[in-house]
Amino acid sequence: MTFVSKRNDAMAEMNTPMRAPWGDIAPHLTEISNAVLFDDVWRGPGLSPRDHSLITVASLIALYRSNELRFHLGKALENGVTKDEIIEMITHLAFYSGWPTASTALAIAREALAAAPQEATPSKGARE
Repeated sequence: MTFVSKRNDAMAEMNTPMRAPWGDIAPHLTEISNAVLFDDVWRGPGLSPRDHSLITVASLIALYRSNELRFHLGKALENGVTKDEIIEMITHLAFYSGWPTASTALAIAREALAAAPQEATPSKGARE
């Protein structure tokens, strides 16, 4: 059974497959993740890619899902979230999801941010 996305052909052409570390043993899960999550959900008209990244990173931090956090921190930077905004988000979440989740996120963010290219300009919505 092959899953076909509900998006139009132009949207399907823009689809970039996820980097699934388990794609070799679960190709169908990779396929439906690409079609549903990274095509239909991430490219939905209600939120910008930047907003999706903010929500995703905050959720991964709060739920202590450190396995996917490094990837999504990089994706957040690509989608316009700044390094300062990421640190501010982690600081904010320390009071809502707990110090251990923030501490773990900071350790992962330190590595992800060090590996990221230097940001050129602040993202839209950043504090002046």
